[in-house]
Amino acid sequence: MDLSLTVLGCATPYPSVDNPCSGYLVSHGDTRVWMDAGAGTIGPLQRHTRLEDLDAIWISHLHADHSADLLTAYYALLFADVSRDPVPLYGPPGIADRLAGFLTNGPERSPVESAFAITELHDGHEAEVGSMRLTSAAVEHGIPAFGVRIEAAGRSLTYSGDTAPCPSLTALASGTDVLLCEAESAVKTPDMVHHTPEDAGETASSAGAGRLVVTHVGRFLTSQEAVARASARYSGTVAYAAPGSTIRVG
Repeated sequence: MDLSLTVLGCATPYPSVDNPCSGYLVSHGDTRVWMDAGAGTIGPLQRHTRLEDLDAIWISHLHADHSADLLTAYYALLFADVSRDPVPLYGPPGIADRLAGFLTNGPERSPVESAFAITELHDGHEAEVGSMRLTSAAVEHGIPAFGVRIEAAGRSLTYSGDTAPCPSLTALASGTDVLLCEAESAVKTPDMVHHTPEDAGETASSAGAGRLVVTHVGRFLTSQEAVARASARYSGTVAYAAPGSTIRVG
């Protein structure tokens, strides 16, 4: 029984024809977590699991390319053919009011808590979701943002979310089997809030990660360029988070 990652999409900052924005399905046995819900990801999610069978949703930060499909999920959960209790939703502080602010179009606040059982993340937050353990750490993105380490059956997957290189991500990823790390920036700038591919390689190397998967590659880079540039700073295996692919952890 493997811990696995299915890439629903990884485009930034908007979907392409064949690549939704950031979203992943993490699975172990019967446990399923939708990790980031970027625009367009709810469609491919349903190739792999029903919304009724989701154990939780985890959101790294509230930029639309990581969270917009929470809005369509709200309508699915409350007003369509989905029948279940509210989905546990882990996300940055203020996520409930942000969702309600967008969804409300009248005198009464939209009942987001009827669709989602919301828990706000904080640095060091830990949660048990089915057979998985989720540990979140605050990262550096200019707004409240988090990375997460997911562990099950002695294996671990660490996801950077969106962030500049930072000690908290390196610590979170220490010894992880797979590091899923963003590589949006083509060039390094003084006000960085993202990784370059070289940064992703250095973070993986510093953390002692077993494998590196680059994701969220910016539109001024190709996936091949991102893999090659990350490989120059990391001696392990480097792959690209191709939309639709499934990565076995272990």
